[in-house]
Amino acid sequence: MLQRLSAAFDTTTDYIMKGAEDDSVASQLKVKELLKQFRQVELMNADDKNLIKTLIDAFLTKRQVQQLAQ
Repeated sequence: MLQRLSAAFDTTTDYIMKGAEDDSVASQLKVKELLKQFRQVELMNADDKNLIKTLIDAFLTKRQVQQLAQ
């Protein structure tokens, strides 16, 4: 029953039982959120996918430049 609830609410059984997130649970939830977003992107047309890829590449490049400047 607990597993069904966690699947229905897209969370972990730990979160349902404890009511609070520890670091590992929070990390798992963030990864799930990203996976959901990528699944939605997979359904988009090629132009939209390319735009999203370009935005991600630009963000990653910006982060690399910022790290080099530190």
